[in-house]
Amino acid sequence: MTHLWVRAEQRPNEDRVGLTPEGARALLDKGIRVTIEESSVRAIPIDGYRNAGCDIAPENSWPDAPRDAIIFGLKELPEDGSPLPHRHIMFGHAYKGQHSGVALLKRFKAGGGMLYDLEYLADENGRRVAAFGYWAGYAGAAITLKAWIEQQSGSICGPVSSYPHKNALLDDIRDGLERLNRALPSAIVIGALGRVGTGASDMLESMDIKVTKWDMAETASGGPFPEILSHDIFMNCIFARPGTPVFVPESAKTSPRTLTAIGDVACDPDSDYNPVPVYHKATTWDTPALRVHDTPPLDVMAIDNLPSLLPRESSEDYAGQLLTTLLTIDDLSGRVWTRAEADFHTHSTPF
Repeated sequence: MTHLWVRAEQRPNEDRVGLTPEGARALLDKGIRVTIEESSVRAIPIDGYRNAGCDIAPENSWPDAPRDAIIFGLKELPEDGSPLPHRHIMFGHAYKGQHSGVALLKRFKAGGGMLYDLEYLADENGRRVAAFGYWAGYAGAAITLKAWIEQQSGSICGPVSSYPHKNALLDDIRDGLERLNRALPSAIVIGALGRVGTGASDMLESMDIKVTKWDMAETASGGPFPEILSHDIFMNCIFARPGTPVFVPESAKTSPRTLTAIGDVACDPDSDYNPVPVYHKATTWDTPALRVHDTPPLDVMAIDNLPSLLPRESSEDYAGQLLTTLLTIDDLSGRVWTRAEADFHTHSTPF
């Protein structure tokens, strides 16, 4: 019997989950065993899974799961260097030149396990079967806007935490803008036709902010793009890959500009293809904005688990998208899974 083990997330400020109780029930009805770890932070309470008929395991007990169990989580595992003997479904962030990914792939190699990277679960057309993109863009725009609001009073954005629902987030942002009693900022979104860019644009427009929407056609020239510097806020919603143009070069720090707040939703600062090379490390929930220049200020927001700002909405949306593929996990010869397996072998072979 195929056994799916849903682990608790161990990363701080990560409340999401990739399977709802309704989805777990569907897997059980298909004959797939489902174990759910208890979690002190998960946005969806354990009782729903228990009532669905799932086995319940202690929090963070996945290393001791049966060897044939498939471990399912979202974000990083603890970086303890231990070998990984299980098959894991997760976001590995290891295939695009990220330096931290090398260590992860070596752990799989040492343990004999395998990674089904959620970013690389794709259909026959290469489109991801599930993505958090919309809510990443939405949350990224919200925090970047918070950073801009704080700038107007000479401050830098302080710690952020998750919201119980979208309306609570919008009320908080709206209150901040009203307290400023000044003109709204201008914003430009690159990647506006994608899921990430759509989420970012929707959030900004919900605050009545005028958004310039660019996508592949507008960036095909390869740059430079002085138009970006003429906006208050820039949202990068295009993931770094070979050939991605540089949108905000290092020289922008000291160039004449209106731009003071950057939201890099793609958040690949250690990638060789970083299109926003004015910063070199991700930001955090405790320190969401990194000031990379003082006068005039230039702040970068680059949190790499943004959808957890709205964990309930983002979990339910993502889990609904992914369920059709999870229901085929009892036959890993399916093309989605074999393509993901091939990607793992391609990138882990050098190690």
